[in-house]
Amino acid sequence: MKIITGKIKISELKDMSARFGNMVKAVVDIGKEHIAVDAELHSDLEALCLEQGAQQKNLWGINFYPDLEGDDFVEFDSMINIRPSQKNMSRGVDSPETQMKIREIVAKRVEKS
Repeated sequence: MKIITGKIKISELKDMSARFGNMVKAVVDIGKEHIAVDAELHSDLEALCLEQGAQQKNLWGINFYPDLEGDDFVEFDSMINIRPSQKNMSRGVDSPETQMKIREIVAKRVEKS
């Protein structure tokens, strides 16, 4: 597990994806604009972020599909996203604004080439 505060190459994500076939679990901190990657469970990444001072309300679970492009590269699906206190009732990310923020952070942190 590691927290990306700089950039990560798509090739590194491809290497990590071997664990699940073609997917990398990640947690995006929309407050600090960091991404935690490379664990079996989103909750492990969430715990790592919390240990590093993240706020729970800013953490969102996603999946990367390094072999795909465009909107298919990121999937909004994690048990940690079920958050009635923030009006997020699904495993997805219900707020279009939060989805946009996550995509902006991913674009900033993941080098596609």
